[in-house]
Formats: sequence, C-alpha cells, structure tokens
Amino acid sequence: MILCDSNVYKSIQEKFILAQPGDTIYLPKGKVNIERSLWGDNLNNVMILGYGIDSTILSFDNQIEGAEGIKIINSSNVTLKNFTIENSKGDLIKVEDTNGINFINIKAQWTGGPLEINGSYALYPVKSKNVLIDSCIAIGASDAGIYVGQSENIIVKNSEAFYNVAGIEIENSIFADVFNNYAHDNSGGILIFDLPDLLVKRGGDVRVFNNRVINNNISNFAPEGNIVAKVPAGTGIMILATSNVEIFDNYISNNKTANTSIVSYFITEEEISDSLYYPYPTSIYLYDNSYYRDKQFPSFSFKQPIGFLLAYNFWRNVPDIIYDGITDTNIIQNNFVKDEYRICIKNNKNADFVNLDLGNNFNNMSQDLAPYDCIHEKIKKVKYPFEK
Repeated sequence: MILCDSNVYKSIQEKFILAQPGDTIYLPKGKVNIERSLWGDNLNNVMILGYGIDSTILSFDNQIEGAEGIKIINSSNVTLKNFTIENSKGDLIKVEDTNGINFINIKAQWTGGPLEINGSYALYPVKSKNVLIDSCIAIGASDAGIYVGQSENIIVKNSEAFYNVAGIEIENSIFADVFNNYAHDNSGGILIFDLPDLLVKRGGDVRVFNNRVINNNISNFAPEGNIVAKVPAGTGIMILATSNVEIFDNYISNNKTANTSIVSYFITEEEISDSLYYPYPTSIYLYDNSYYRDKQFPSFSFKQPIGFLLAYNFWRNVPDIIYDGITDTNIIQNNFVKDEYRICIKNNKNADFVNLDLGNNFNNMSQDLAPYDCIHEKIKKVKYPFEK
C-alpha cells in the first residue's frame, strides 16, 4: 500500500510539533510518499516508531521542499525506531545539537544504487552527545552511510553499511565504540578522521572492534571537492590524523588498496589554514585483527594516486597495514617517538606492513615492524545512559 495523501505528511509533522515529554509518535504502516522535510525542534524524551523496516517506509522520491528527510535539532533523549527512510534530496536523517539520540532498526537508503547525485549522509548525528546507532542499515550515501561528527559518547553497533563512499565514519569525535558491524562494498569501510576547520578540533578515545570489513572496493563516487573523495577505493579501515584509537579483533578482508591505513592529513595534499588543527595520527594501537587479501591490484585513479605507487612497489601483493610515516617532530625524543605517542602494531594475523616514508618522498620505505612492537593502555568502554 502506498499512501500519497498530503494529509499524511501534515499529520506526522503536527505530531512532531506538538510532542510532549514521554510521547510516542507512531508512523503509519505501508509506503508513505512525503514531499517535504519532517523536522523536530526541542523534542524531549520522545520516540518516533514505525512497524518495522519492511512495514513502514518513508519515501522522499518526489520531494519538493527541504533537503533532509527528517531533521531533529536542540532535543534530548529521542529514539527513532523500526522504519525505513529513502531517497531524500539531501541527508536522510540529520540530528544536531541533541543530547541522547537513538537510531534503532532503521534502514536509510537511496534505492538507485551508488550515485554521485545521492545525498551525503544516511544517518547523520552531528554536534551531539550520547549517540546510539544499533541494528541499522545504510545504503547509497555519496559521503558516509553512518556518520557521527563533532560528537561525544558514541556507540555504533550491530549495523550494516554498503554501497556508500564511506560505510561508517567517526569524525572529530571523542569517546566512540564501533563494534559488531558489517561494512562491505563501500569505497571505504570504516573511517576514523580528524579534519580541520571544524568547531571541535580533535577527536580521540575511539575503539573499533569485532567488525567485519570486507570487499570495500567500489569506485569512489563522492562529488568533486569533498574530502572523502580523496579516499581510495579499496580502503578497509582508515585512521586519518586522529589520536588515541584502538583497532582490535576485526576481520579485515580483500580491501584491495589498503586493508588498514594510518595516515596524516598531509596525504590529502590539501592546505591547512586552521592553526589549531593537529594533522598527525598518534597513540594508535592496532592488535589482534585477522587479515586476508587475494593477490590483486590496488585501485587506480588519478584522484587517489596512492594505488599507482603501491602497484609500482608491490604489484599485486600490497601490504595489509599501511602507515604514511609522517611524524610530528615535536613528539620525537632522542631520535625516537615518545612512548605515549607511538603507533603500536601487535599480534595481527596474516598481516604485512609498510611504512611508506611519505615525508621523504618514499625514499626509505620499510616493512620492518620492530619499531611498532609496543602496547598502549586500553581505552575505556563507552558508557551510554540513554539506550532503549
């Protein structure tokens, strides 16, 4: 059943506007064609509930007003649960300046496949606190399927992301646990980024564990100019300029350019005008992961030329773990990186390694893991107060 009556939109939007603390907003059964963005402001302890991802579908195929499908701002303890949302012009669900946002059993998708004209983000909480994404599916985003940015206290678990440029991305955020997810058939599987020119300057205390990160090899279809357009197709897990990151107990397989990469912002070749931005990855602990990679070429693209370099040096046997080797001279003491800032790589199964020595034009590339044989103190588990 497809509901087309504009009164359906009016009814849902009215419930958003009039919702009181403790209310549940029930979305209708069937596929609902909605032509305008739904928005909620100053919601408090409200649940937005469908009848299941196959039973409640909010379709924005014919959207004539607004960019987002759903936008929620300035709210607290909001739960979105048990529905599908699809084909908005911009982001499917954007949440901003909210303390306590739960996405549970949500499917957010663009149904036409991985296209540049798709919206940037499927699930998009930003500048928020206490973010839970559980048992969700994100498909087709031209930036990131599941994205959490400039936020604090985050759990992303039991979810699936595919046909996105980035499957799951944690950006300029602190205290995040990303686990039990399946990121496959994206350009990049899981990205942990710190970028310049944002209000929140540094992320960290991020744990990525017990995920399956497999076959993230589709062509990067991000619009020109987006920073994620720099991510090479064939990226499994990428840590870019973030500190205090722990990657463990993941199965990382057949991401043809780099199963795992640890890189500075300089690899993007973009200028840095933000004087407060720190462009180096430090205090990274990569351990107890299982790797597999068929013999295959990395991706070849003039937009992401790293693949040409890797193929030139390694042909079809690209190492699983790639470090760009660019180090902040301020953390070096007696010719060694201070212990608390080291890149530590230990006990990974079937994993080859290379330090690209990018800062010296690749002159002294090394596959010696001995300088990275160290451990860091474990990052604490995220404690989440609003889980439903």
